[in-house]
Amino acid sequence: MIRTIVVGSCVSVQGTFERDMGNGRIAVRVGQNTYVGKPVLS
Repeated sequence: MIRTIVVGSCVSVQGTFERDMGNGRIAVRVGQNTYVGKPVLS
């Protein structure tokens, strides 16, 4: 499942859902990199 997260104040990353961090943040994978941020709700 593709998810979009916000990292910082204005940077967003879109990638494959990796896991729920349990504190309102999720991890997404883009290639070999994993990013953690707040999900963008649609």
